[in-house]
This record gives sequence, structure tokens and C-alpha cells, in this order.
Amino acid sequence: MATSILDLIKSQVAAQAGNVEIPANAKDKVLDGLTDSIFGSLTQTVTKPGGIDAIKSLLTGKTAAASSPITALAGNLFSANILKNLNLGSVLNGKLTGLIPTIMGKLSGILKDQDGDGDVDFQDILITLKGGNKTQAQKTGGGLLGGILGKILGGTR
Repeated sequence: MATSILDLIKSQVAAQAGNVEIPANAKDKVLDGLTDSIFGSLTQTVTKPGGIDAIKSLLTGKTAAASSPITALAGNLFSANILKNLNLGSVLNGKLTGLIPTIMGKLSGILKDQDGDGDVDFQDILITLKGGNKTQAQKTGGGLLGGILGKILGGTR
């Protein structure tokens, strides 16, 4: 089974953060904070008007990660929720925040036509974010994003 988007984010965070010297007492908070901020930016974006298109554009590579509002939101979340509480210094904070566009860039291109209908549409986003195939996503009601949308739209998930 393919990995979910959260697993992809976690692996990219670990890989990219390995290039930055993070104090041992803050490392878990930083890694979890990066992961949560990136994932949070995706889940917050999906609730906004035009959010699905923004995610589609980012994950297909049509929008560069460095210029994506989703990336900017992830940076803002990371700074506000994690870095301001850790007192790591402005140089290290800058290096850590600078990882976000790189990590988001690694996610670009993961969204493809998953359901074989010839285009990248909402169903393909659901399948990709779940990390499974068409049949699996249909069985689970759209997976992760389907669950998020179900909660947002008042479903029972």
C-alpha cells in the first residue's frame, strides 16, 4: 500500500531537518511542529473557497511550492505555534522555517490521475491523500480528506 500524505510529510521533514543542527531538547517539538504545520496548512486550505484548486495546483506541481499560499500558511503556523515558544534564536528559526518550501516542493508532483478518468480531479485528491488506490479510497469513503471534509460539512466522521 502506498503511504499517506501525512507519512510523506513526516519522511520529508525528517530528511530535510537532518541538514539542520537542532538542539536535542527541542528536536521532537521541531519535527512534530513542522509536520503539524504543513499538514495543518493543507487541511485549513481545503476549507477555504478555492482551496481544493490550490491544493491541486501545488500537488501537481503547477504552483511552485515557494510561491504557494499553502506554504506561506505552513510557515506562519510553524512560527506562531512552535518557534515562538522554543527560543532557538533567529538564525536557527530562519533555517527551520526555510525548510518548509523545500518539504512542500518534495510533495509537488505527487498528485496524478489515480482513477483513470483522464484528468486530475477531486477523486484523485482523495485517493492521493489517503495513500491508497481507487478501490481502497472508495471503501473508506475518501480517506483522510474525505474524513476532514465530512467533519467540515457536518458528516458523521
